Parts: sequence; C-alpha cells; structure tokens
Amino acid sequence: MMHQKIVTVLGGGSFGTVLANILATNGHQTRLWMRNQETAQQTEKSRANSKYLPDYLLHENLKICSDLAYAVLDSELVLFSVPSSSVRSVAKIVAPSLKPDVCILSTAKGIEIGSFLLMSQVLKQELPGKRIGALSGPNLAKEIAQGFPAASVVASDDPSLCDLVQDTLGNEIFRIYSANDIYGIELAGALKNIYAIVTGFSSALGMGQNTNGMLITRSLAEMSRLAVRLGANPLTFLGLAGVGDLIVTCMSDLSRNFQVGYQVGLGKTLEQAVADIGQTAEGVNTLKLVKLKAEELDVYMPLVTGLHKILFENADVGEVTRGLMLGDKAQDVDFGLNLLS
Repeated sequence: MMHQKIVTVLGGGSFGTVLANILATNGHQTRLWMRNQETAQQTEKSRANSKYLPDYLLHENLKICSDLAYAVLDSELVLFSVPSSSVRSVAKIVAPSLKPDVCILSTAKGIEIGSFLLMSQVLKQELPGKRIGALSGPNLAKEIAQGFPAASVVASDDPSLCDLVQDTLGNEIFRIYSANDIYGIELAGALKNIYAIVTGFSSALGMGQNTNGMLITRSLAEMSRLAVRLGANPLTFLGLAGVGDLIVTCMSDLSRNFQVGYQVGLGKTLEQAVADIGQTAEGVNTLKLVKLKAEELDVYMPLVTGLHKILFENADVGEVTRGLMLGDKAQDVDFGLNLLS
C-alpha cells in the first residue's frame, strides 16, 4: 500500500459512494462530495448513504461535504462519479480549485448530447493540461458494497495515472487492471447500457436463455463494429470494460438500464420506468445518440435500430422482432480473420 493520499470523489450516487469508501478503507484521506447540502450533512452524521446504500457503513476516514472547493482542496486524485450529463458543468465549477498536478479519473459511463464526446474528452476540454483517465468494468455498486470480489480497468495515456489508481483504489476485493485504449474503454462502458435495456425488455417478455445468449453476443458485435469506425481497438471489447461489463449489465436486475427495459417490457411507458427507478439510466439518451451516429457513419446496428423503434417510434414489438430475425445474412464474427492476419 502506498503512503496516504488526499483523494476526492465527486458524486454521491451508489458507485461514487462505494469508490469513496474503498479509498477511505485503504487508508487514504478521502472526501465525498454531494451536491445537496442537507443530504451531505445527513450522510456525514449517519455514516450511511440512506438513498442508495442504506445498509453500507461508511469508514471513519471518509468525510462527506457539499462544498466543492473544499472537497478538492489539495486533492491528488479526483474521481468524477456524477452522471455524464453533469460532468461538464461540474468540471467548469471545480477547475479553479484543482491543484496543477492533480490526476482526474472519470467513472461516468455516457456520451455527451450534441457533441458525441466521451467523458474523458469533455474533461480534457474543461481541464486542459490535467492528467486524465477513465475507469470502467463490471462493477455493480451494491455487490461491491456487499464485499463480493470485483475488478475494473483504468485507462489513460499517462501510465503514472494508471499506477496511482491501481495503488490507491485496488485491494483484496477490488482489483484494478490497466489499459491504454481510453476511448475504447469509455465507448464500451457507454454502449453496453443500450443493450441492457434490450435484454431487460426480452426478460420481461419471458424469452429464454438462448435468446439472452444471442442478444449479448450480437450486442458485442454491434459495439465492436461501431468502435472500429470510431477509431477504438475492437480487442478492448473482449476485456473487462467490454464483454465483462456487457454480461453483468445485461444479466443482472441490479442494473438500472436492465430495469428500464424490464419495466417497459411489462407495459409501462418509458417515462414511468425511468421515474420508478429513481436513478440515472444512461442507456436511454445513449440510444438516441448512437442511432444517429450509426446512421451518419453507415454502421449496421440492428439492435439499436430495433430498440429505438420500440421506445421512441411506437413500433410493434412483434414486427421489430421478426425484422431482426429475418434480416440480411451476416457473419458471426466481423473482425476475427482481419485482426489475425
């Protein structure tokens, strides 16, 4: 274990809370920033995040606050764990308070509306000159809070940032691997949310495990196809941030995006499903953005197209399903032979 660091986590959702608690448990001076002052004070007093993880005891080393400037004071590592829609605005506000040599880590899995930028790209625009990385993987916060072993991957152009994250965040139940394809890591983390909605919808309709296996593997094919067109390494999608996160998010009822699809499959409107979950389901906005980008780049993504028709175009589920099953002939693995040649 390295010597004690000053670390900040911005965002008091379930994953931000878990990451902050791990850092504090690992012996680091850790601050968790929550936007709402009353919530921050209540969490600091009760030592639990009553909204998201009420039974998860927070370590004494963890300080909770709502003062953003104080939260990042002298911090050597700042984790952005706010929803992707808030990353730019929070970065703008916090920029003047950051140390010149601070390391920045994004854990948000989403794509910015209007720009199609991933969160590390947003942060690079708002925090020029800072060392920036991204963390992604099969990380259901409630399972980590229960002490089940999990792993994630940190990606950055700066190896020293990866070393810092591995040393501060890793422990006997949370292993951190490293990579250099930051764009691929983030793209995988954003795209898989779409397909969790698909499998949630399928589960609500009572489809079997054969269907789930088909959906997950074809989802991976679509993700990889778009990744190549956007310049990411498709092999990244075979790792933790790709297939690992895809399987977990598509198979677990703890996944917010899975729950959105499941509730819609039961007959609720999309608006009702999102409201009932009460947390950000990034896949809904990501679906709209990816459909437009796939059309722009002429990338074949039939699951994205089909889900968009169901959620936003009032299409008949049976007709969409038949269209998917009777679509054009396609190869199983698009890139295998090319990558090996």
